[in-house]
Amino acid sequence: MQGTSAPVPSARSGTVGGMVRNLFVLALLAGCAAGCGLVDAVFDGFKHAKAVENDLFAMVGVKPAVAFNWHNGRLTSVTVTFPNLLQDKPLQQLADAARTAVGKEFKQRADDVVLAFSLGPSETSAAQADQAQGKNLP
Repeated sequence: MQGTSAPVPSARSGTVGGMVRNLFVLALLAGCAAGCGLVDAVFDGFKHAKAVENDLFAMVGVKPAVAFNWHNGRLTSVTVTFPNLLQDKPLQQLADAARTAVGKEFKQRADDVVLAFSLGPSETSAAQADQAQGKNLP
């Protein structure tokens, strides 16, 4: 018997329609996100955060890490974390510099500005560390 050239349904033929549908949904979501300014807010937010870092570096001499949180187009919080404690700058001066830089660069009032300092790893004795490893802490 010779082979026939009858069309054989492909096992993948159902996935083409699914892929087209997924691409359409993705394009629709991207259009909606761009329309409401979400994409611009995120990308501009990173630019603003870098600008705050640079402003504070110029004011204080130490470059902090800046993180932000948006909710429904509103700037809810900005966290400014310095890599260590700054002994030569008063805390109030750092707080004022952070508020000023956030207000200037984000061009929007943040509901909360958080000022933080990284202290590095905690210091424990070897005996305390061994005891802590043997316990299941909640």
